[in-house]
Amino acid sequence: MKATLRRPEQTDYKTIASWISDEKACSRWAGPSVPFPFAAEKLPELLAMEGEASYCLFDSNNDCLGFGQFWPGKQGAVHIGRIIISPEARGRGAGRLLCEKLIAQARQSTGLSTVTLRVYSDNSAARSLYSSLGFSLIESESTSDLLFMESASVKGSVNV
Repeated sequence: MKATLRRPEQTDYKTIASWISDEKACSRWAGPSVPFPFAAEKLPELLAMEGEASYCLFDSNNDCLGFGQFWPGKQGAVHIGRIIISPEARGRGAGRLLCEKLIAQARQSTGLSTVTLRVYSDNSAARSLYSSLGFSLIESESTSDLLFMESASVKGSVNV
């Protein structure tokens, strides 16, 4: 699958908003600070955090396949999060591509090599993906519901 990473435009947020079906999905994706329902045009404001950068993954037809962000993390790390893939693109490698490209962009933009993330313990597909990308569980930072993972060197090299 050929795909590119770029900053989202206002119209992309309408697409992303359509992937969020209910309050639970919204909270698991964006956290408790983003209310549900929300207006798609408010997403850039609702997702804004100090130092964050938002990106979308687009296929060769310029269809938005996924969204993710990165921001300054703990102890000299860059943290990735709010990763979501279009329901139609799930299971086709879009999540891997988004993560690889987002991680490469985060490292390039910040100059930091350590990348962290959090994943729900019951999200086995995401946990498997992150492990295959070289992330390891940090038990001291994890809870039974939310796992903290870290990678100092993610496998593979991807051009952004």
